[in-house]
Amino acid sequence: MRIKARSISKGIGKGKLLVSNEPISFLGGINSETGEIVDMDHELRGFCIKDKVLFIPSGKGSTVGSYVMFQLKKNNTGPSAIICLNAEPIIATGAIMSNIPMVDRPSIIINCRIILGLKLMDILVKLSYSILKSFVGTDICFLLF
Repeated sequence: MRIKARSISKGIGKGKLLVSNEPISFLGGINSETGEIVDMDHELRGFCIKDKVLFIPSGKGSTVGSYVMFQLKKNNTGPSAIICLNAEPIIATGAIMSNIPMVDRPSIIINCRIILGLKLMDILVKLSYSILKSFVGTDICFLLF
């Protein structure tokens, strides 16, 4: 399957897919020493993002989150790539600074929103899991040029 997306940070990302329906705060939400999601209220609490292709709706939180992403990369505990529905400046900056391949606005979700006339939150709930659930835990790879 080929999905078009907007390139944020170029590179090659390969790893097991980890999907979240909730935004992630890199500051305070992820342990930069281990890559474990430590946010007590996050649905993926206890999961490790190290070497995963992380699919999230967006990032959230402080601008320091960009530096946490950089620290994750420096510690070799960060994701191998990030797919984001809507990358805000914090996560985009962090991915670029850290050389973590990242895309946002995947076409399959945008096209479905247009065709079905759904709001983005409906897409997050109905499509991110229904389309990507079959890929969870499997190796995927994407290239950004």
